[in-house]
Amino acid sequence: MSEAETGEGLKSSTLQAEREAIDLYGKPGLGHIKIVDLTDEHFRELYADMRKINRPEEHTERTELLRRLLQARHSRDGKRLHSRPIGEARIRRVHAVLHGALTDAVKLSKIRPDNPTDGVWRTKGGKRKQGRAKPLLWTAERVESWAKTGKIPHKVMVWSSDQCGNFLDFADASEERLYPAFHLDAYYGPRRGELVGAEEKDLSIERRRLHVLQSQSDDDLDDTKTEAGYRQIPLDDETARVLRAWQKRKIAERLSWGEAYQDEGRVFSYENGQALKPEYLSSRFRILLERHANIRARHEEGWPVERIARKYRTPEAAVEVALRLVLPPIRFHDLRHGAATMLIAAGVDDKFVSEVLGHASVSFTKDVYAVVADELSEDATRKIAAFIPRQNRLRAVGASNVPSGR
Repeated sequence: MSEAETGEGLKSSTLQAEREAIDLYGKPGLGHIKIVDLTDEHFRELYADMRKINRPEEHTERTELLRRLLQARHSRDGKRLHSRPIGEARIRRVHAVLHGALTDAVKLSKIRPDNPTDGVWRTKGGKRKQGRAKPLLWTAERVESWAKTGKIPHKVMVWSSDQCGNFLDFADASEERLYPAFHLDAYYGPRRGELVGAEEKDLSIERRRLHVLQSQSDDDLDDTKTEAGYRQIPLDDETARVLRAWQKRKIAERLSWGEAYQDEGRVFSYENGQALKPEYLSSRFRILLERHANIRARHEEGWPVERIARKYRTPEAAVEVALRLVLPPIRFHDLRHGAATMLIAAGVDDKFVSEVLGHASVSFTKDVYAVVADELSEDATRKIAAFIPRQNRLRAVGASNVPSGR
């Protein structure tokens, strides 16, 4: 048995993704053809029929290839698979796996002289993707060093629970319209495209569930990053309260816009109901961080709270929140890393965290986040809704030193 078949040398998450590509698409689509007989046309036909999967209107004249693909995807491990159409991103990933397998057949096994997948789908650039950068925690020492030098210590940084709580309090006090999206991301870590692509019909506040079925990249809806991305995110009571208030706000906006309202059925949208652009969410996040930093800078120059509030057109309550804590820079996507880190540090079961984040495997979750979660563990004493300390909770508990969620 070859290394490719055993998965020797591969991370478990990579192995699972490659097996998924082969079991659901490669074998049922092309497994009946000898490797030496495969041509580029076989692969083009495979990808063409993959695009038809779960699109009933295109099943009137099923090819034998499409029938095999549908049968393979009907169920797996006793569970019925999702019903979303196959997106271009998944087809590209399947192609990458099949291309790699055929490359081995040419260079290692010497089964055939050429790779029939070459040129079927050309990838951008020729650089090999580097390994995943693991997150690093913004400890007090690292924050102090950054404040002196301006140098960010690592590519991927995550906030401590105190820092994350301060940001959410600041966004809330600033009356940021998209605060609910930031809240959901900080607590449960859906990807940006999943936040933007989430549809109202897949959110049940009463059942405390958000079903993640799709993702949006630029202007196009696509399936999630992996099969594991199709998942349900359980919601705590506070997150449910935030989302319920958000729904009421959207109803008020709908009434205000009247006939001009363009309801696209998304959980998070612009005021006129249109779907958000993914970059807009990141832009609002950066604006909040810049405002937080500017408020602190003006305060260090001696400006009173009232003047700062007028300067940045923000409530005085938000200014007071910003003055409580330094917020070192992170990217919007790092809220997802922070959610994973804080859930693990709070003692939540690794398997549960992996499922909530939509990771391919538990081992991947532990491999990426174990070290930084260990650093953070002293800051987390409660689970899920209570792992981010918030100002109104701290007032409620008085002298208690137990952090609690909002």
